[in-house]
Amino acid sequence: MDKLLKISQLKVHFPVKGGIWMRPVATCKAVDGVSLEISKGETLGLVGESGCGKSTLARTVVGLNEPTTGEILLDGQKLGDYSGNFGKGNRKRVQMVFQDPAESLNSRHTVGQILEEPLVVHKKGDQGERASRVKELLNLVGLPLGSVTRYPFEFSGGQRQRIGIARALALNPEVLVLDEPVSALDLSIRSQVINLLLKLKNRLGLTCLFISHDLSVVRHLSDRIAVMYLGKVVEIASAEELINNPLHAYTRSLIGAIPQANPNVHGKFSVLSGEVPSPINPPPGCPFGYRVGSRFYTESIGQSLDLKEFSPGHFVQDCPCCVI
Repeated sequence: MDKLLKISQLKVHFPVKGGIWMRPVATCKAVDGVSLEISKGETLGLVGESGCGKSTLARTVVGLNEPTTGEILLDGQKLGDYSGNFGKGNRKRVQMVFQDPAESLNSRHTVGQILEEPLVVHKKGDQGERASRVKELLNLVGLPLGSVTRYPFEFSGGQRQRIGIARALALNPEVLVLDEPVSALDLSIRSQVINLLLKLKNRLGLTCLFISHDLSVVRHLSDRIAVMYLGKVVEIASAEELINNPLHAYTRSLIGAIPQANPNVHGKFSVLSGEVPSPINPPPGCPFGYRVGSRFYTESIGQSLDLKEFSPGHFVQDCPCCVI
């Protein structure tokens, strides 16, 4: 399959300032050398605990953060420069659905104004054509046409997220980045939004980067899953392969944390304990081995810990602490 989105050795580091003069005293390595590829029409799930760098990666892909090093290619064309007319063209090719629709939607604008704004900015059609497109978008996400004149605060959380999805689709983007789009919703509403995303993916042939800390949700939506820990990808495989045959100890712990429908049935993997090391001052060796006190931790110090293909399409960080 053609690789539509390619992320190569991406690093996003932020200065940590301190002292009287607020000068840089350290560096937070939020994303530290991530390489991913997404084929056209594919959904790649990205999972990990809070603070592992998932959202920073998403914001960098859509141009809200600047990469420190590395590059992002969309259909062979480099992204990252979002200034001027060239950057404006890039922005409509990659759109994002944010985690909290209450914060990402302008409460002073009606739904019609919110959905029309991307079309106005990118000079798509006249007023009549834009109004027609707004109605089409509302129908696409299952909202009544009367929503046009209402404000975001008049809707439920699930309905607001549907508005956010409609806005992201307004310009027919090539890649849709979804940053935990259902984590702020009630469980009953969450399933409806997930089903909507599946329907839209099949109907529109969307290419998606789906980000979540909930592995059960990612499994339902994704073709492949990448597992991220402290700024790095530690395992990547097809969704079925990753769930049924996880090789990295951290992946096994995430699977062990998936809630079971029957409280008397326990998962086959233990739930992870301990604290995530700081991305400002990471350990010199494997950060996961350091966290769990692995007896092989000293062997990981000084190693590159690159991804290695253990079986066709199944890549795992080659670390003595973590590969089981």
